[in-house]
Amino acid sequence: TEDRRYSIVFFFKQKTAYEMLRSLVGSEMCIRDRTQTGFVKISPENEHLLRTVYEARTEKELPVLKRYFPIDTVELQKAKYLDVILYHKDQVLEEKKAMNEEDTNAQTEYEWAVVSIKPQDINQEIPMDPITMMRNALGKDQGGSGVPLDREKYLQSVEFWKEHAVVK
Repeated sequence: TEDRRYSIVFFFKQKTAYEMLRSLVGSEMCIRDRTQTGFVKISPENEHLLRTVYEARTEKELPVLKRYFPIDTVELQKAKYLDVILYHKDQVLEEKKAMNEEDTNAQTEYEWAVVSIKPQDINQEIPMDPITMMRNALGKDQGGSGVPLDREKYLQSVEFWKEHAVVK
């Protein structure tokens, strides 16, 4: 079958407030210039603050082990860039169908959907965390995108995430 997952990444240098109005699958959002990164570099000074939890992004997905810093325990940096993740409408519909979910934006005419906006302080795409890459390699009925795991990208992800953790 044809792979209908497309990835387009935009990096916006953040100087002022941004408004993203049209074509966000019927929603509006404003991103203020106080947006902070969602991850922190692990250091000897903060390593003891790391926590772990089993969690699923939705109730239909399988829980996976995640590690994180509680938001009130570390200082976040102001984001310099926004990584906007888009999926083509075909991919969105395939995943909704596999999870037996309705497309809540069926009445909206769109070609691309924003699925994530990640504030960050580096001007290149931050790798997906390893467990998300594995989950995405699962079938769509398990919450994945059905895209095969790329070993090289997975190992690059491990290199980044063994030195960083998300903040929540």
